[in-house]
This record gives sequence, C-alpha cells and structure tokens, in this order.
Amino acid sequence: MAWLEPVTLTSGRVRLEPLGRRHAAELAEAVKDGELWRLWYTFIPPPEGMEAEIERRLGLQAAGSMLPFAVIDTGPGEAAAGGSGRGVGRSVGMTTYMNVDGANRRVEIGSTWYRKAVQRTDLNTRCKLLLLAHAFESLNCIAVEFRTHVFNRQSRAGIERLGAKLDGILRSHQIAPNGSLRDTCVYSIIAAEWPTVKAHLEFQLSRPRSANAGSSLS
Repeated sequence: MAWLEPVTLTSGRVRLEPLGRRHAAELAEAVKDGELWRLWYTFIPPPEGMEAEIERRLGLQAAGSMLPFAVIDTGPGEAAAGGSGRGVGRSVGMTTYMNVDGANRRVEIGSTWYRKAVQRTDLNTRCKLLLLAHAFESLNCIAVEFRTHVFNRQSRAGIERLGAKLDGILRSHQIAPNGSLRDTCVYSIIAAEWPTVKAHLEFQLSRPRSANAGSSLS
C-alpha cells in the first residue's frame, strides 16, 4: 500500500475530494472568476487547458509524486451565496500534496488556486487546516513545505499567516511560462510546531471572517 492514498477531507464549508476528470467543467468555469491564468507569477491553467492540467496531475498521482484535490465549497457562508454563477457544492479550486517523499515522511502543499469569489474568506484557512492535520496526524509527517514565487506576495502572506517559517529562497529556480526566471520562497512547518500552528488556525477560524481573511495562489 502506498504511503499517501486518496482521501476525502471535510471541515465546515469545505470538502477536499480526490481530483477527477468529472471536475473539469466546474473548474474551467471557476478559473474564469478573476481570470487567474493571467497572473504571470503562477502556473494556473486557462479554461481551455483545464482538462490537460487535470490529466497532468493525475499522471503525477499515478507516479506517486502528487495527491491532487478538487476544492468544493459546500456552504453555508457569505461567499457561498454569490459569485459568477457558482452554486453551493461546486468546485471552486484545486490544491495538492506534491513532491511526496514517503521515505522521509515529507510533503509539500501547493499548486493551489481558488476562484476570486472565495478568496479572502475562511476557505483557504480551512483547506490548510485539513491538509496539515492529515499530514501530521494521519501520515505522521516530520515536515510540510510550502513554495511560492518571490513576487507572489499574496501567497507569501497567506503562508506566513499559517505559522510557516521561511527556510530560504531558491534563486533562478524555475523558468516561468513568460520566460522569466522564478525565485522560489521555501517555507515549512515541522512536526514539533504543529500543535501550536493547529491551535492558531483553529483560533483564526473562531473569529469573524474579516479577522482571518486570506487566500492562496501558489
């Protein structure tokens, strides 16, 4: 049995379910909200590229290096009531465990995006709490990483709000779709920090939405 198996994770208004081809139409519609593929410092697919992106992620899952999820907004909540034709119970984004290292019990949480209507709500905090709890409490991870573009200040702020610490910056780490060189900020949370981080995230979710607003596009 593989160390990392498909699983459905649920908390409040969000459900993370194993990504499948059935999610393609909803995700193609979701990415139009905010035209997220136009952000030059991310790798978010355009609507016409969504099926290919799902196939890519499923291929990495088959190879044992990724476990991708569709993010389902189950409501209720302020963001669930509106937003570009989106209904409750539909796919609003994607996230993954990636760079899976079972031998050393490490994963990265990344390749994450959400439609604009649910950004700056508690949805991202709930997603990260689910993924971190499963990683540390079920998979017994020793560390969980987060990586993002040095210019993706929105994502960096969201990662730091979780309680992750900056390990360093990989300079000229990747070539972006526009040909520019990406400097990648590497963050992590280690197992010894998890109880404190968990308490912090649960506290954030107990507060009014305006107090814990955040988003993640990595």
